[in-house]
Amino acid sequence: MKRILLAVISIVAISIGSTQISLAQKSAQEYINTYKEQAVSAMEEFGVPASIILAVAMHESANGTSRVATYLNNHFGIKGPNHSKQIRSSYKGYTSVQESYDDFISYLKNRKQFQSLFTKYGPYEYQAWAYGIMKGGYAGSKSWAAHIVATIKKHQLFLLDKRPEGYEEPIAVKDKEEVVLAVEAKSYIVKKGDTLGVIAKRHHTTVRKIKNDNKLRSDRLKIGQRIKI
Repeated sequence: MKRILLAVISIVAISIGSTQISLAQKSAQEYINTYKEQAVSAMEEFGVPASIILAVAMHESANGTSRVATYLNNHFGIKGPNHSKQIRSSYKGYTSVQESYDDFISYLKNRKQFQSLFTKYGPYEYQAWAYGIMKGGYAGSKSWAAHIVATIKKHQLFLLDKRPEGYEEPIAVKDKEEVVLAVEAKSYIVKKGDTLGVIAKRHHTTVRKIKNDNKLRSDRLKIGQRIKI
């Protein structure tokens, strides 16, 4: 009897998990179908890849299901004032989703750290746009751009972009960026006042491990030295 009960529970759990995945996929596709025309229109006017616009919106708004998206029409996680009586939030409120889309483009165009993207990259180089937006300070997470690129690839959003005839999907750009980010995430630049003991404590490791990983013969460090953590 106990085995039968466990088997039933396992089947139910698998069924629930499959249903949740199915709903998430449906939600993503519904979001794309609803807003892809807005993304394409913005790309045509301003040059930001439609794939980037959609993927950022999907990521930041949980496919339009987040509380901020629901009550504030904010699909891009932009901070600012709002007059909502439903939720208390530091995120900006909009009268419509279209207004949120327009403000995202404005946000990129009016900030110095993003302006070069409009002249350096075309409306199809979504990988460069993703990493450029992240490096400009749009997101704090070092994996943000990788998530955006993964969303674009998963749903083939790049097919919405204005790509040159015969253009082939690049692989090297993504791989190079991910390698650089991985190296940066696992290393540390020595600053004034740092010691091996301080660095080890800060990164929850040991002095011995740091010395072994970096083949250090002494505890002496130089300012600006990059060490593996």
